[in-house]
Amino acid sequence: MKAFILSAILIISISSEYTFGQVTDTEKDLRSHSADTVMGWKTGGIFSLTLSQASLTNWVAGGQNSFSVNGLFSGFANYTREKSFWDNSLDLGYGLNKQGNEGFRKTDDKIEVVSKYGLKAFNRFYYTALLNFRTQMTPGYNYPDAENKISDFFSPAYLTLALGLDYKPNDYFSAFLAPISGKFTFVTDQVLADHGAFGVQPGENSRSEIGGYFRAIYSKNDFKTEILKNVTFTTKIDLFSNYAERPQNVDVNWETLIALKVNKYLSVNFNMQLIYDDNIGVPWDKNGDGTIEEGETVRSKIQFKEIFGAGFTYKF
Repeated sequence: MKAFILSAILIISISSEYTFGQVTDTEKDLRSHSADTVMGWKTGGIFSLTLSQASLTNWVAGGQNSFSVNGLFSGFANYTREKSFWDNSLDLGYGLNKQGNEGFRKTDDKIEVVSKYGLKAFNRFYYTALLNFRTQMTPGYNYPDAENKISDFFSPAYLTLALGLDYKPNDYFSAFLAPISGKFTFVTDQVLADHGAFGVQPGENSRSEIGGYFRAIYSKNDFKTEILKNVTFTTKIDLFSNYAERPQNVDVNWETLIALKVNKYLSVNFNMQLIYDDNIGVPWDKNGDGTIEEGETVRSKIQFKEIFGAGFTYKF
């Protein structure tokens, strides 16, 4: 719980110092805020498709033929008025990889929807309600086992509902803190639910938690920033602390997307995601023999995913 509170205070403090450090006149501050904020609807996004391929024929050094494809979509539709805002975003990702004679295997799969509505409280702070929903599209497997699913559409699915205070100094940064929020985990695949996957009680299809929630996002995606010209950069972090059960073990979901523009349609893309959820067990090779036997203990671990590639990018 301390880590959760300290992380929230640190991010807000750094942003506040950066935003207000050189602003001493109220009128100047108001003019700057008006210049940074576009009233009415503002929409946009980025679509990226990266491909890689290797073909080997009579290659004495060895190796395997391989092919991979990764698609990514990140879009937003935000509505702003003088005393209120409504921010909406949709993030989709899917990737496949094929090596040698093996079939295609999934490397990425996500659906995330965020909707946030706020009414001005004071200065740059807004009373805010937030909805965050995450799931995946297709079944997941612990390869090379391609028979037994370890995840699927709506297994799991996560829904977070929160009420709190949002700090929005401009269109690019937001820090939302909700002292009371609800996190709901759904596992609709009964086989997975019977095994108690993703923290639900064995046989049940959902789990409810009450706790504190913090979300911060910084997004510069216009390819025109002076500091990072021809680069789009988005990073966001979600923290959740369950008040009733091990509140010190904060759930973390941190994602960063960077696109380096080569020309109008080509770019180099880097996507990173780090997840820690105290209720999600990860297979653990308890004996250290290199294999995970059925029934071996699972434990919570940091999950990390990184995707790097060059390909087609379209920004709108």
